[in-house]
Amino acid sequence: MKALENASRFAGNTFAIWVLLFAVLGFVYPEGFTWITSYITILLGVIMFGMGMTLSTNDFKEVVKQPKSVAIGVAAQFIVMPLLAYALAVIFQLPAEVAVGVILVGCCPGGTASNVMTYLSKGNTALSVAITAVSTLLAPLLTPALVLLFASQWLPVSAGDLFLSIFQMVVIPIALGFIVKLIFKEKVSESVKALPLVSVISIVAIVAAVVGASKERIAETGLLIFSIVILHNLLGLIIGYFLAKLFRLNEPDQRAISIEVGMQNSGLGAALAAAHFNPIAAVPSAIFSVWHNISGPILATIWSKRKPTTKEQKALSKRSA
Repeated sequence: MKALENASRFAGNTFAIWVLLFAVLGFVYPEGFTWITSYITILLGVIMFGMGMTLSTNDFKEVVKQPKSVAIGVAAQFIVMPLLAYALAVIFQLPAEVAVGVILVGCCPGGTASNVMTYLSKGNTALSVAITAVSTLLAPLLTPALVLLFASQWLPVSAGDLFLSIFQMVVIPIALGFIVKLIFKEKVSESVKALPLVSVISIVAIVAAVVGASKERIAETGLLIFSIVILHNLLGLIIGYFLAKLFRLNEPDQRAISIEVGMQNSGLGAALAAAHFNPIAAVPSAIFSVWHNISGPILATIWSKRKPTTKEQKALSKRSA
């Protein structure tokens, strides 16, 4: 078990490297990974099941403790990123499938990687987890509605089908994982240590499959998509931070909301795009998965080295008490 725990920790710490490596392998040797496209939904379900096993009732108590901060984070998640995605699609006159892919990932909830980045950046991790949990549970309703609103001018969108897919791929696995944790608490606490390894393998497989299935289109539009993804992510991080500052939240909360807004559940975006649209529509999510695991650690490193003010230290001490 110790060896598995060490392997899991190593995989989590080197996540960005593995995602980048297998994205390149998927492009160079697509035949080795395209078969995985049939299992993307299952892989995402495994990730969400693991997320459910890490949740606790304390995560939802944070909503009651900090309703304002959670509400700001969730609202920003589902307003800022979809609007940015739509604006970028229009400004850069993206091809229909790419535009829908960018909007789709922009309409997804936050991913669990944001919780780790918030912790590393000395932000309010409890707030980050609460925002991720709430936005994920709201995703079956809000993500289809937002995709319908912003993407239907490019391609036909079935909000009902998207709702059903998200419910099956996200809500049910999370609920099952949460129930399993409640029933087998002691055993789950041990197995949870292996979850980073499972998540890394699943995300890496999804990215490689998406890249392999869209090799030709990526060769044509890859640089454009990568540029859009970088802009989308960076603008989300910046706007999220200053929006939290505008509402006079403390620095740790500002960092948490910045990262929550800027980092999306790219695995969900890729799965939905692959299931409901053209394979190229999943590429923005795949590239997002690569990029935000580069930008996130960079931002976390910068913030972690920044000496907190007296006010920030008091806020951190109050939360840990």
